[in-house]
Amino acid sequence: MQFGRTFEEFEIGAVYKHWPGKTVTEYDDHLFCLLTMNHHPLHMDSNYAERTTDFKRNVVVGNYVYSLLLGMSVPDVSGKAIANLEVESLKHVAPTFHGDTIYGETTVLDKTPSRSRSDRGVVHVETKGYKQDGTLVCVFRRKVMVPTETYIQERGGEQPGRPELVEPQKKNGDK
Repeated sequence: MQFGRTFEEFEIGAVYKHWPGKTVTEYDDHLFCLLTMNHHPLHMDSNYAERTTDFKRNVVVGNYVYSLLLGMSVPDVSGKAIANLEVESLKHVAPTFHGDTIYGETTVLDKTPSRSRSDRGVVHVETKGYKQDGTLVCVFRRKVMVPTETYIQERGGEQPGRPELVEPQKKNGDK
């Protein structure tokens, strides 16, 4: 299974549809809010949301949706990344609610070889996240520094540092 791409493997205009999607549970949303200390009642308090918001229910915190989409894109986009350089823009277009399933896809906008090092380049991508009904919920653009094939080969191939399995030695009489 491919995990990320080298600079040569990216093609401008290519679209990577990330799979699988993720159904967002109340637990996911609350845990993310608690881990990041975002205790806004819009995300945490059903009574508050029901009585005081236009949506009449809790809204999933936007940074979780962004983080989920970023994570979904790793196997297709940044699995071999040397560095994430920039998040150029981030737009939350529509709300996500508990029980919605998020899907994502990334389009390659541009790619530029490094001017200072020939073993890497910068890929500019746009990721879109949408719900089970196709509603666009989040869009972000970012730039990722990725290695060339030469970089990968010089550092041990596709899975550098992965140990080899050592089978136990059989003793006389063992089957």
